[in-house]
Amino acid sequence: MEKATRQSADIWISVLIFILVWTVVAWLVYPLLTLDRVELRKATEYFYRSAGGIILMIILFGKTLFDLLFPQDLSRRKSYMYVAFLAIYSIGLAAGIIFMCLRILLVYINANSGAFTGDTSTIPN
Repeated sequence: MEKATRQSADIWISVLIFILVWTVVAWLVYPLLTLDRVELRKATEYFYRSAGGIILMIILFGKTLFDLLFPQDLSRRKSYMYVAFLAIYSIGLAAGIIFMCLRILLVYINANSGAFTGDTSTIPN
């Protein structure tokens, strides 16, 4: 009976760590989701923060692919639901990584294009 409660406690600990890691990732990439206008002084802060979040997402993606392709316990067969949910999770994670990288690229392009406003009235004739 003690072994069953220990396994249950281990499962809860792993779930709490998973939730904690995803909370940190969400906090790191949150500025990319809500950022409308870029100020040059805050752009580097957002860039480093978002890059850290994307790095964590890439690490989680690698762990997920490793769990999917190289299961630790080969003596037991994994259920189809486990494999399907893990595959869907990895596809969603890959889409999130691509979206965040594109968002950083768009922020960078918008920050650099903000120097030229198209106003030519200050140019002497």
